[in-house]
Amino acid sequence: MEWANDKSKGGVLAHLERLETQTNRSRKNLDPQTETAESALEAKIHKLRCLRDKLRAEVKERQARVKASTASVEPDQTLEVNEQEAVEGKQENMKAILQAYRFTGLSGKLTSRGVCVCISTAFEGNLLGSYFVDLVIQKPLRIHHHSIPVFIPLEEISAKYLQTNIQHFLFCLCEHLNAYAGRKYQADQLQSDFAGFLAGPLRRNSLCNLLSFTYKVEPHGQSFPFCARLLYKDLTTTLPTDVTITYQGTDALSTSWEEQRVCHENLFLTKPLHQVFTSFTRKGEKLDMSLVS
Repeated sequence: MEWANDKSKGGVLAHLERLETQTNRSRKNLDPQTETAESALEAKIHKLRCLRDKLRAEVKERQARVKASTASVEPDQTLEVNEQEAVEGKQENMKAILQAYRFTGLSGKLTSRGVCVCISTAFEGNLLGSYFVDLVIQKPLRIHHHSIPVFIPLEEISAKYLQTNIQHFLFCLCEHLNAYAGRKYQADQLQSDFAGFLAGPLRRNSLCNLLSFTYKVEPHGQSFPFCARLLYKDLTTTLPTDVTITYQGTDALSTSWEEQRVCHENLFLTKPLHQVFTSFTRKGEKLDMSLVS
């Protein structure tokens, strides 16, 4: 057989070599026209491959530039959008707050910068002073102008609540202002309406959270005077947290005077100043613990 003859003439490898030689001879025997066509096709294929590689490189480069520019621009744009939405949300929230608190002494109006809030204070149905806070609605929120007294801890309240909870900020500010106005009102009433009970000047600080005075329970009597010291540690309340009553005169250290002193301390802890002195007017010296409620 032919396969056997090929093997006998040198084996498989020799046979393959002869086949390759024959192929090369066949190519050489092609006519010039065919060789020219093949060369032209090969050149065209090479050119197209080069163009393809060039286009691929340009596409990758452009994609890289787009990705880089997107990474640098989008966060800024997203941040601007988020900030704008946050500001608009705070404005809407402020409108809702003003509507909700309109009947509780808090009112306001929108301004070109944000909102101007007015806080009206009152005590026992008596309208007292009004204060305003002009807020700039932006990020972060800030106070543009205000009429809050310097002894009210506005900076402390702002640091705690202005950026995180504006409702609580306003509520807390209202508490402090109303409590101050209530304490001042009581001190003013004591000086104006019950001056006859006082055996000396009423001493108070600007915040009206520390009062001291000497008084008698009988305006025109011969009773020994009491010395009162009222301390309001909680600045959001109108009643003292600590009351100290002492009495003058070493000859009056009787049990009845001590009972009266204790009764007075309890009255000052549980009732406004003017109500305590009104009870003195009604009862005179003979006060009892039933007045304490």
